[in-house]
Amino acid sequence: MLVSCKQIKKFQGENLVLDNIELNIEDDDKIAIVGVNGTGKSTLLNIVAKRTDFLGEIIYKKDLRIAMLDQNPQFDGSKTITQIIHDNLKEGINEYELKAIVNKFGLDSHEQKISHLSGGQIKRLALALVLVKPCDLLILDEPTNHLDNKMIDFLEKYLIRFNKALLLVTHDRYFLERVTTKIIEIDQSQLYLYPGNYEKYLEQKQERTSAMLAAQHKRKQFLKKELEWVRAGVQARSTKQKSRLERFEQLSAISDVSINQGIAIFEKTTRLGKKTIELIEISKSYEKKLFGPFSYNFQRYDRIGILGDNGTGKSTLLNIIAKYIEPDSGEVVHGSTLNIGYFKQGIHDLDLSLKVKDYIDQIAINLATDQGQIYSGDLMEQFNFDKKLQHTLIGRLSGGQKRRLYLLAVLMQGPNVLILDEPTNDLDIQTMQTLEDFLDSFPGIVITVSHDRYFLDRVCSGLFVIKNQHITYLNGGYSQNIDSFTTVVKEKKEAYMTQKEQTRKTKLKLSYQQKKDLESLPGEIDALENEIAAIDESLSGEVDYDKIEKIMARRDQAHELLEKKSDCYFELLEIQEEIEGNQ
Repeated sequence: MLVSCKQIKKFQGENLVLDNIELNIEDDDKIAIVGVNGTGKSTLLNIVAKRTDFLGEIIYKKDLRIAMLDQNPQFDGSKTITQIIHDNLKEGINEYELKAIVNKFGLDSHEQKISHLSGGQIKRLALALVLVKPCDLLILDEPTNHLDNKMIDFLEKYLIRFNKALLLVTHDRYFLERVTTKIIEIDQSQLYLYPGNYEKYLEQKQERTSAMLAAQHKRKQFLKKELEWVRAGVQARSTKQKSRLERFEQLSAISDVSINQGIAIFEKTTRLGKKTIELIEISKSYEKKLFGPFSYNFQRYDRIGILGDNGTGKSTLLNIIAKYIEPDSGEVVHGSTLNIGYFKQGIHDLDLSLKVKDYIDQIAINLATDQGQIYSGDLMEQFNFDKKLQHTLIGRLSGGQKRRLYLLAVLMQGPNVLILDEPTNDLDIQTMQTLEDFLDSFPGIVITVSHDRYFLDRVCSGLFVIKNQHITYLNGGYSQNIDSFTTVVKEKKEAYMTQKEQTRKTKLKLSYQQKKDLESLPGEIDALENEIAAIDESLSGEVDYDKIEKIMARRDQAHELLEKKSDCYFELLEIQEEIEGNQ
């Protein structure tokens, strides 16, 4: 056993966050902690990592090595990435290995100052640094935040192969399903352990809740009968047994089961006309071209997800759609009835010096909704801000509570177009589920950048995929199109089918070599696909990062050759189709 926590108590001010909890971590455990925002998930990580005080006892295995990723990492802003790398060169870590994984996380400009990095880049730098540290227990707080789908996939596979203990907080449900072997839920200051992955957790939680409610029903039925006995007349009172009265008092003192139903989202809608948003041949470049030209006419009730690697311009595209920035060329046309609610990344629009109530009251003390007037205090309670939290400074809220407050402020505007930039970052699973249900019936357009694969599958009916400086529209959610993100051949087939409809009418003729290539290329493409599959299989059991880098370099070479041969093959197919069409 690596860690044994006994009777752990933790107060945040006057609030009891953790109440006499017990937790054991074994050598090969992969444990995820879930729970509503503000229940103490990050606090528990910090307790196990010896970073905060607590009441109780923790026994650690001798010479236990712990590596931890903070939810909001801090670095010296005056230093460069290279200097931070050198600061982390300790025993068991070499510079090449560290630079390789930093590059893997998209941070190859090592002379950049930390002060010039975005919050997402800082989080990725911290994650890269922590993954190379030799440790017996790896602790990760929201590791998938700010990672693109490619990097989430890499991290997921890395942690599945990881042969040490893992303790993490994440709200990525696919991540929970594929990586974890145990899930711990913190609820009402108590800790509940569920063996298995996310699917097993949902099943066991439902069973536990049903059993608790059944036991509560029996207790109340028993108390009802006992209460009649307690209230009996004088003659009966003289025969009451002391032990029976004590039992009645003990059962009466038991609190009712509290079932957290998550937030309740009110409806405040404004009419959206037929003319919505039209993108006309838009393009954008900064130091390099991001994307374009691209055109799209949004339909009412569109649910569009935007995908792409970090730095491809996803947030830029959102800002262009919202008319916060101008495209380099092309035009964005807004209909006259548009009312955009923009839920941005982070908490930039929150004044941390304000109390929660004062911030919401600035928007509306009484809000007109589709259900009638709702007092701001009631709105806040619907979003899990009780009377005490309403009078708390925003700066003292947890990261998830701040995001939830920001979401409430956006929805109070009554938007008919919702633009959501990484909406699931830091939100708890219950809030995300409620948001997904709300978006199902939202009477307007939803446009979102998200790397939460479950969220994309649940919400989106179409995707904008930014790749190789182009935007492609794909029908369906993430899982329906996963092959489109990973397989070159499928992309070429789609491009070929599009080009086929616009073939030239001129008469062409295949040369002898072209005919020969047309016959041989399918076999060569199959062989390369098999080679790539074999390389992927060889990665499944590998944990040595040097070896992983070499294997990935070989894979990149095979992938590049596959792309070239695929290009050639589909160009030849196009020519052949044109020839046959003109005969």
